[in-house]
Amino acid sequence: MDQQNVNKGGISVDTEHIFPIIKKWLYSEKDIFLREIVSNATDAVTKYQRLQSLGEIPSSDDAYRITVELDKDARTISVSDNGIGMSREELQTYICNIALSGAFDFIRKYEGEGAANGIIGHFGLGFYSAFMVSDSVEIFTKSFTDAPAVHWICDGDGNWTAEPCDKPERGTTVIMHVSDDESEYLDRGRLSGMLRKYCAFMPVEIYFTDADADTDGKESPINDTKPLWQANAADCTEEQYAEFYNKVFSDFKQPLFHIHINADYPLNFKGILYFPRISSEYESVEGQVKLYYNQVFVADNIKEVIPDYLLMLRGVLDCPELPLNVSRSYLQNNSYVTKVGAHIVKKVADKLNSLCNLEREQYESIWNDIRIFVEYACMRDRKFYDRVKGSLLLSLTDGKHVTIDEYLEAAKEKHEGVVYYTTDKALQAQYISMFAAQGISVAVLEKTLDTQFVASLENYRDDVKFKRIDSDVAEALKGDGEVSDQPALTELFKRVSGNEQLSVTYQPLKAQGVPAMLNVTEESSRMADMMRMYAMSTGSSPMEFPLEYSLVINTSSALYQKMLTLCEQAPDKAELLARQIYSLSLLAQRKLSAEELEQFLSGSFSLLELL
Repeated sequence: MDQQNVNKGGISVDTEHIFPIIKKWLYSEKDIFLREIVSNATDAVTKYQRLQSLGEIPSSDDAYRITVELDKDARTISVSDNGIGMSREELQTYICNIALSGAFDFIRKYEGEGAANGIIGHFGLGFYSAFMVSDSVEIFTKSFTDAPAVHWICDGDGNWTAEPCDKPERGTTVIMHVSDDESEYLDRGRLSGMLRKYCAFMPVEIYFTDADADTDGKESPINDTKPLWQANAADCTEEQYAEFYNKVFSDFKQPLFHIHINADYPLNFKGILYFPRISSEYESVEGQVKLYYNQVFVADNIKEVIPDYLLMLRGVLDCPELPLNVSRSYLQNNSYVTKVGAHIVKKVADKLNSLCNLEREQYESIWNDIRIFVEYACMRDRKFYDRVKGSLLLSLTDGKHVTIDEYLEAAKEKHEGVVYYTTDKALQAQYISMFAAQGISVAVLEKTLDTQFVASLENYRDDVKFKRIDSDVAEALKGDGEVSDQPALTELFKRVSGNEQLSVTYQPLKAQGVPAMLNVTEESSRMADMMRMYAMSTGSSPMEFPLEYSLVINTSSALYQKMLTLCEQAPDKAELLARQIYSLSLLAQRKLSAEELEQFLSGSFSLLELL
């Protein structure tokens, strides 16, 4: 290559053309300008404190603070700090050069590359966000080195001047002259809300003043410099966790439980996650996770960090490994974010196991509130199921709770490997009482999701099978003795049911007071539940799935012998009795249709007349 024909150089920037871009496109949300200017002030204080800790300057008992002042008449917003300040040379180096970061140089000089120092800024762009809402910006600054104070002013086209000024104390004041088009930022309520959103947990006390407001000399910081997630979990009380939750989310319903995370290298993030209390199955369950960077608010409702099956969680995450101005696409494709999400899943599983093993009574008290979410998580993530499988509870019809393994252990002698469940305690009350009489516990699975959940469990485990109490029920209640079919009685029940394909079987049951019952196949009942759930999810009209069932005649019942006698001696009475028995078996399994109810009432009146 001919070196004489090779040109080298750096990219130059024309401020006349770059400033219009900065004013319109530097950040997607203009409100962020306040966060950026206050973050710079925070860094100035942090740098000064760090120099003291390193012995570079004498230590002092200074009360560090940042003051944000609104002057509506002057159309200005000012941000002042008593931090490290700047000399004239530093101001011209770091302020007059776009994307040249004083924070980055400070870290490199005093901390070393990659140090975890709590300094927020790194890229040298944040200051220029002030021009998104300002016609011009002024800076009054005095360095901690006691170099002469400087007054700097820059207009909206990037033209600046710098001159000495009389500023007696170290620190910096940035004054933004708000443009006519951005007058909304001169509203006290708007500005206060922005500070509380973006600066609520910054590590230096921030005070907000209004030139037009009378404070009577009373003032208090708008932020909490030591948020709860920065503390050790062992040092936090339940009252503090509840207070923090109420403050951050303005929700005065107490959360069900919390998870305090303090992940070390290589993840390096902290946070507190809460499981909110849901009033009903149909209440909105969308949670909210707020993302922070060294206590600076970045964004809320960051769904990319939390797996979709845990999106009901609320909380805060402080991730200094993420850039301050993080984008959605960055979160979606970042390996660090993936690892953070996996760690959160593990911590949630660990919390559930801890509650189940160490605080069983409390765990049982909240199980019905969290069950649907835990079930969904198990269905979506096999690894999550494997972590919490020993903590999955079954709610029984008698109000007790047992783990699946505890249920199976108790059922060994009577129905090994089978979990009997009800989907409607009121509708299936007769079946429940029959099972209870035999000492068989019945689980309650009334949620729409339960049908899919039990299918997942059967897929995960080879040692368990779920059966609804009105499916294959005859096997569980089967008594002693064998009985042959009764063709005449079978034809009679087919006729009164109006179903020539009806399957009629005869078995002695341990429920002598019940003459007959419908036996629905497990497969058809689950399919019907799935069709109903599909209709709910799509908003379409419910589709009735035809249930496959058979009629089981209880040969232990006194009415069975009565039926046999009536079939031979009084066919009309036999038909009336058969119709009533069939209607009662339907009534115990589902609601009667209008026609079925009319026939049932008519038959009941006829039986009363016979008496």
